[in-house]
Amino acid sequence: MKQIKSSEIIAWFKGLQNDICRDLELIDGKAKFREDLWERPGGGGGRTRVIKDGNIIVKGGVNFSLVEGTLSDQMAKALKVEAAETFKATGVSIVLHPQSPMVPIIHMNVRYFELSNGEFWFGGGIDLTPHYVDKAAASDFHQHLFEACENTKIGYYERFKEWADHYFFIPHREETRGIGGIFFDRLKPETEGLNPDQLWHFVQDVGESFIPAYKEQVEKFKDVPFGENELNWQKLRRGRYAEFNLVWDRGTKFGLESNGRTESILMSLPPQANWEYDYQPKAGSKEEETLSLLKKGIDWLNL
Repeated sequence: MKQIKSSEIIAWFKGLQNDICRDLELIDGKAKFREDLWERPGGGGGRTRVIKDGNIIVKGGVNFSLVEGTLSDQMAKALKVEAAETFKATGVSIVLHPQSPMVPIIHMNVRYFELSNGEFWFGGGIDLTPHYVDKAAASDFHQHLFEACENTKIGYYERFKEWADHYFFIPHREETRGIGGIFFDRLKPETEGLNPDQLWHFVQDVGESFIPAYKEQVEKFKDVPFGENELNWQKLRRGRYAEFNLVWDRGTKFGLESNGRTESILMSLPPQANWEYDYQPKAGSKEEETLSLLKKGIDWLNL
């Protein structure tokens, strides 16, 4: 089966980063991205672009990376491949933390991995973490992902939505990170019953769904008023976000274990977060309602 040229994938990922950064600056209306170019000692490098203190985004990043070299024993074990193989991993990773507690946190990652033995696969995901869950907005978000998935293969949304429910889960809290989205990993043509171009077009559809899905959320919530109670709750929810990324997220672990750029890897963390001992929301509050919706298996499309 013919493999897509990695140079073509790399070029498209760079273009996706450019397009998303441009659109986010327009959505924010104030802040501009700062770019850091970096090189990895073992091979590869990337373009880290960060944005902060905007009208909408208080802290965020849209990163492109291309990491290559020889697999360490630890990485080979995690990937269940031979350590002698060389690898190439490239992708775009995004996390945006909003100023307003009424606007959700959003994350996306699309990536490609290949080995010198010819094996290759795609991975990625996109998920939303509202500080306050709004059922209609959650449904809107999942509709964007449904269309991106089903355009390639019937059943992809349901499969990858369930995968996200399990992946974006904080076991020690027994709650999901947010309202989920989709997550997929190690998708190969031979296991998916698709040719490489079809699989690649699916990843492109996911990447291109980011701006429409996020812009819709921003427009709906950016002007909703809030006070100290909502800001305090936002910091508590950011604390949960940090817990997931530092303890459970495989991308964070891979980045650190592959000697990626620490500043780029940890840009996903919020600017401020709180941890309050044994916090319990007030009965009947919107905070309590949000916690009740942070669970697996919710059919957001048909609430």
